[in-house]
Amino acid sequence: MPQHPATHPKNLRLFHGTDNAEIARPTVLTLGVFDGLHLGHQLIMQTVVERAHAIGALPTVLTFEPHPRAVLHPEIEQTIVIHFDKTFAQIRAEDFLRDVIVDRLHAREVYLGRGFAFGHNREGHINLLRSVSKDLGFFAAEVPEVRLRGKRVSSTRIRELLNQGRVNLARRMLGRPYGVEGRVVRGVERGAKLGFPTANLHPRNRVIPLNGVYVTATLLEGEWRRSVTNIGTRPTFEAKAETSVETFVMNWSGDLYGDVVRVRFLHRLRDEKKFNSIEELKSQIERDVTRAQNYFEHVGVNNSLSAV
Repeated sequence: MPQHPATHPKNLRLFHGTDNAEIARPTVLTLGVFDGLHLGHQLIMQTVVERAHAIGALPTVLTFEPHPRAVLHPEIEQTIVIHFDKTFAQIRAEDFLRDVIVDRLHAREVYLGRGFAFGHNREGHINLLRSVSKDLGFFAAEVPEVRLRGKRVSSTRIRELLNQGRVNLARRMLGRPYGVEGRVVRGVERGAKLGFPTANLHPRNRVIPLNGVYVTATLLEGEWRRSVTNIGTRPTFEAKAETSVETFVMNWSGDLYGDVVRVRFLHRLRDEKKFNSIEELKSQIERDVTRAQNYFEHVGVNNSLSAV
């Protein structure tokens, strides 16, 4: 049975599967995974949008389930998600291009990121796409990669940077600060006793930055608030513990338990460490908050994030 499109902000239409009469055609599309939507992905999306507007087609993304939310680029008008399973993995790339890209989606132009391949045995590379496109009547091209500091911008590189705690460089490759989203769960409330109540997040993200203390911005009630976030195992209190994400929001008080909040990582302050006393820990937290406040006093930070 055909599924109705899901609705999302900015009128993006989300379809599961290509057998849906409500999919708008003709299309200019790209296909890929697009986890993280970094600068390279954004260039692909912008190319698709510009070309679609130029020829009167719908800018469309074709991706695979489970799909990352980041695919919901503001100027892409529809996203089609294909369930990737063993059956789908056996489809020959040329058959996929003919049956899906051309016959179902009426693609007039198709753009791939550099190095992306699809279909059985990953035979659907750009050279095959260009060859087949001549026979099937659409234009195919590869969008050039984006490089930063001599390194190719890629999801793998960004994950490496986050695992190293290098959130500043990861931010440059993403074109925005890396964010973690999660539901606030009840902790043991040690932060409140120290004078720094924290929201304890149960993160949904697969990638969490390296353990340590960070300057962050936390989205509360539609506004980015200044905050300091600790990622770690609380070694001052516990010998062995699961990694937690605890955020202290400056100049804010309220009950966030059960809420889903988003935290953006802006700058790494220090490693997590074990302190000899509670007073020593409290003094260090005070220094961390002061350094974070100084960070936010930079005009460029305030202007770029609108953090209070």
